[in-house]
Amino acid sequence: MNRAAKKIALLASLLVMLLFILFVINQTAQVVQLARNVSAVFATVVFWSLLALYAALILVPVFMLLRLPRSLMPPASEDSPEFTRYLESLKKRLRSNTRLKNFDLSNRERIEDALTLLGKQADDIIQKTASTVFMSTAISQSGRLDAFLVLSAQSRMVWQIAHLYYQRPTLRDLIHLYANVAATAFMASELDDIDLNEQVQPVLSSTLGAMAGSVPGLQLAASLLVTSVLTGTANAFLSLRVGIIAKRYCGSLVIAEKKSLRRTAGAEAAKLLGSIVRQGTSRVSKMAWEVSKDRLGTMVSGAAGQVRGAGSSLLSRVGVRRSKRSHDPQT
Repeated sequence: MNRAAKKIALLASLLVMLLFILFVINQTAQVVQLARNVSAVFATVVFWSLLALYAALILVPVFMLLRLPRSLMPPASEDSPEFTRYLESLKKRLRSNTRLKNFDLSNRERIEDALTLLGKQADDIIQKTASTVFMSTAISQSGRLDAFLVLSAQSRMVWQIAHLYYQRPTLRDLIHLYANVAATAFMASELDDIDLNEQVQPVLSSTLGAMAGSVPGLQLAASLLVTSVLTGTANAFLSLRVGIIAKRYCGSLVIAEKKSLRRTAGAEAAKLLGSIVRQGTSRVSKMAWEVSKDRLGTMVSGAAGQVRGAGSSLLSRVGVRRSKRSHDPQT
């Protein structure tokens, strides 16, 4: 079943890549045709400029990937005879890491300390990405756009974590990591690992307080805010979980079991989620309050202008009538 799923995923990836190439060719042909309406020389310049741009976008990431050292495959257990050789290879790789310059790597304990240091830096990347995903998806309120934002942010996060540990992932490693990204981002069943209401409800209660029931019209705004926070929370949780999985794969001394790794990642993501939701909800509620305040001020000023206009009109009519009466000879 697992092999069949991998084959299906590979064929689907090839199909998506083929469709993307056809899309790029079609759009390039249209751009060149538009440039041809100006002149043939301009069309030629545009054509070769686009080809140079495509080549740069392809070759630059490949060059950056080739600059990184080869990835190391950890052994299945510490009792494995390959474990000692793996530690030596890992030591050499860590010594070439610019973030561990002058770091003592003389024994296993120091190697674990180095991985812990890199893990803290990876945590910063993960939390920043999750915060960005929370804000962007909470504000956008668009399912298709949210999926694109989450996938792009998580893909960039996985690449940053791989680069942080200064290893050159093989094609198999990249497929494995990005498969976890895609599976975690689009599998709704993974949300069962955490009760979002327990994370979101206290935050909303402290943020909104009793205003939602006392201010007219604020109940609708509170409902929209709750929907935004729930969307951002779900996507932030998935991003945290993906980042933790990627960090564990890059910084592990032995190959971790997938089930235990997912459970551990889910529990760790749940611990980090509270602070991200709290900060994100505060920012979203402040933005919503500022927008509501500005709109309320505009409505009040508009109503005041209408009242002033009606009053001026009424006074002018009264003045006209009085002037007519004063000039009437019969009065």
